[in-house]
Amino acid sequence: MSTGISANRLEILQIADAVAREKSIEKEIVIQAMEHALQKAARSRYGAEHDIRATIDPKTGEMELKRVMTVVDESVLDPETRPFNPSTDIMINVAQKSDPEAFVGKEYVEGLPPIEFGRVAAQTAKQVINHEVREAERERQYGEYKDRVGEIINGVVKRVEFYNVIVDLGRAEGVIRKSESIPRENLRVGDRTRAYIYDVRRETKGPQIFLSRAKPEFMARLFAQEVPEVYEGVIEIKAAARDPGSRAKIAVLSHDSSIDPVGACVGMRGARVQAVVGELQGEKIDIIPWSPDPATFIVNALQPAEVSKVVLDPEEARVEVVVGEAQLSLAIGRRGQNVRLASQLTGWSIDIMTEAEESERRQKEFATRTELFVKALEVDEMFAQLLASEGFETVEEIAYVEQMDLASIEGLNDEIADELQARAREYLDKLAAELEAKRVELGVEDQLKDVPGLTAQMLVALGEKGVKTLEDFAGLVGDDLRGYFETKNGERVREPGVLEGFELTQEQADALVLNARIAAGWIDAPPEEEPVEEVRTEGDADDVASVFPDRG
Repeated sequence: MSTGISANRLEILQIADAVAREKSIEKEIVIQAMEHALQKAARSRYGAEHDIRATIDPKTGEMELKRVMTVVDESVLDPETRPFNPSTDIMINVAQKSDPEAFVGKEYVEGLPPIEFGRVAAQTAKQVINHEVREAERERQYGEYKDRVGEIINGVVKRVEFYNVIVDLGRAEGVIRKSESIPRENLRVGDRTRAYIYDVRRETKGPQIFLSRAKPEFMARLFAQEVPEVYEGVIEIKAAARDPGSRAKIAVLSHDSSIDPVGACVGMRGARVQAVVGELQGEKIDIIPWSPDPATFIVNALQPAEVSKVVLDPEEARVEVVVGEAQLSLAIGRRGQNVRLASQLTGWSIDIMTEAEESERRQKEFATRTELFVKALEVDEMFAQLLASEGFETVEEIAYVEQMDLASIEGLNDEIADELQARAREYLDKLAAELEAKRVELGVEDQLKDVPGLTAQMLVALGEKGVKTLEDFAGLVGDDLRGYFETKNGERVREPGVLEGFELTQEQADALVLNARIAAGWIDAPPEEEPVEEVRTEGDADDVASVFPDRG
């Protein structure tokens, strides 16, 4: 049995309308797919070399087949890219013989008789229509969801495959991967669920909509749904951190001084926060006030633990937090959960110690400096303790500080200050000679000595880490010198640098590498480039241009 092109016109329109509604695409797209199917079938019948076009009237359903010839001349033809095709082209001089008004680009249309669809042709037409409709549906899905990244969406669990949950969103499907689901949450087929759209990708088999119930943003969006002040922007969620299914922290800020951000998020008798907790399978949520002051924010983030003291290192984004002995386990939390979430929330790496541990560390540092001054300056312990208590940390500071700063210390005078500085410089000269011998022994080449900013101690440290040539050093980057953090198994781990302990700033580290690359001839020196000020460390007996702060 075969189907003619003159099939029921009303039926064609009804089919197009039904497919458009089912696939949620425009009816015109379905009609266009049908036209392409007719066109392909006609070219199979009359020859693929012809320019055959099919049209379906969207109002009447009437179908037409036409063969088109286009007027061309030498200006539009090219032997390689656009050769003359006698089945579709007619030269201008030939066309003008029968049509004096012919011009390049004019089209002559010739109607073709209807064709009969055999089994193969009908199957081919069906494939063409299905393919184009499917592509249109995919494009519609991508266009609809790509701008919804960051929203919460409702859906029904359709199936579970290899721990990945496929969710029917109504007009598309989304996937919740195992890593993005709440641990121990058992979603079953038919369950209604809410999830956060965090990515939409255009892929070969159609758009992939990635959903999450584990991301901190999901919790933040839930608060926006439950707390009108958050939805309206009066209260801003500045940061959030989660251990999915167990515990979470959220930092909030009120732009209206009359509204308490924490109280608003908790709600009357905890109704608002409990609604979020219920959606997150009982996850405990700490709501804390955000502060622009890092120290205050970190103290808040470590709640419910009480903090005694905070020491910040902005360059390293590290902070030392001192707590009482009774607060230590509370600050750290079960399996380090509290401090880990606080670190994620604030963006600072947090080290927690007790007051006793901090006191012991300070005493140890004081004793170490005292011992150093006794050895280097050949003074008694009480005198060395005096220097350490005045804030001197290295022999170099004593050697190159202004003489009047030393003489102004109670119990010292100009003569004693001169003698102390002479002994300090003698000690540093001796140490520098030892470091130079050590450098030669390690095989660190002389060219590295000429790199501005590198000190004798740094050269020895480089040699001990296997960096012995100018090319070795020039091939590093600033983070290789200072050390860096990376995430391993969800934990933020520090990788030590080859010049760990020299307290280089990022600018100093980058400048050292830049100087090495210039010395190696890899790049040209930038114009008006000033040499890097050396990072002075104990053991460098060269002339020092550094200026120490006034200790008066």
